[in-house]
Amino acid sequence: MKLQLVGCSHQTAPVELRQQLAFALEDLPGAIEELQVRFPNTEAVVLSTCNRVEVYTASEDQNASPSHEDVVQFLADFHHLSPEKILGELFQQSGEDAVRHLFYVAASLDSMVVGESQILGQVKQAYEEATRIGSTGPLTHGVFQAALKAARRVATDTSIHQRRISIPAVAVSDFATQIFERFDDKNILLIGAGEMAAETLQYLRSEGAQEVTIVNRSLKRSQALSTKWDCRPDRWERLGELLIDADLIVSTTAAGQPVVTLDDFKKIEFQRYQRPLAILDLAVPCDFEPAIGKCLGVYLYNIDDLQIVCHRNRQARQNEWPAAERILEEETRRFMVELHHRATAPTIRQLKESCELLKTEELERLFNKIPESNSNARGEIVQAFDRFINKLLHPPLDSLRKEAHTETPHALLEALKRLFKLKD
Repeated sequence: MKLQLVGCSHQTAPVELRQQLAFALEDLPGAIEELQVRFPNTEAVVLSTCNRVEVYTASEDQNASPSHEDVVQFLADFHHLSPEKILGELFQQSGEDAVRHLFYVAASLDSMVVGESQILGQVKQAYEEATRIGSTGPLTHGVFQAALKAARRVATDTSIHQRRISIPAVAVSDFATQIFERFDDKNILLIGAGEMAAETLQYLRSEGAQEVTIVNRSLKRSQALSTKWDCRPDRWERLGELLIDADLIVSTTAAGQPVVTLDDFKKIEFQRYQRPLAILDLAVPCDFEPAIGKCLGVYLYNIDDLQIVCHRNRQARQNEWPAAERILEEETRRFMVELHHRATAPTIRQLKESCELLKTEELERLFNKIPESNSNARGEIVQAFDRFINKLLHPPLDSLRKEAHTETPHALLEALKRLFKLKD
């Protein structure tokens, strides 16, 4: 039995590498199917967000599970990168460490903004998508369902998620407000119409924003979001014109390359007459070419620029951090005990079945020598055999249960298999 995680996050890799390794939503099914082709006896879930790319694999048979290098090779091949280039940038965890990491991620204790509201939904979505494709199984079902439960418990039993500050909230409230004192008179352009865009609109409205235009490749999606928030939808083909009039741009698409290059911006720059322009690029990969930030009057911020504010956010929540950690450590221990017990289940079942077979054979031989009319005696004999087997098996099974509280009792399992000649 092996559970493994290979990936990178905002804590371990720069945004440029995360951009290269990120999976677009439409590419995710193909990626998971490719994993299944390479490792047919392995369960897999791929979590790809703005701040992390993590591949979770699990297998009952350790020999069938991909190695760290195997997963790195898969990521390199899928994204057309050199495995040598990314090997040193990707971390690997297995067993209890991988379980604990997932629990911390789901509970948002490993997020850039601690307590952000989106990550739990993203973990759930990644798990459900893998389940829909058919790459999950008993191990991944167990660990992801336990992670979602642990995260909900942290949200319920602590106040670490109260007054939650997500990435859009930090971008709008801490960065945009440094440039503009007010938003009710600003022309705001929102590029993208997904969950990040919807959450951004919530904070823009709270800051007093009124004139908001939404543009998305799918006009239908921008219209739906515009209707909900009383904004103005526009066509993707007019993006260049919309850049001219904007005071604040928030970009949240899932495009695989910049939607606005430096050349694109240079074409309309003179028409802006050097008016200040704030660009909050919340996309991974970046929607705006970084060089645009060097243009006169442009204030361009991307995901990594939020690190300082997010650090302050983490410090402000330190009082609740120990309580949240205690919950996650408790849930991790509980899951690992269940996992270790599960590893012993096949051997215990085989042992009991073997004893039951021997009991049946001996009872049949014995009953052939006892008159059938003596049914009470037969009942007593059957009960005596059951008590004897239970007492005989109690010490080894009790030892298995106790050792399973700390780790999978491999030595005891192997000893029982050899002593009782049990087959795998």
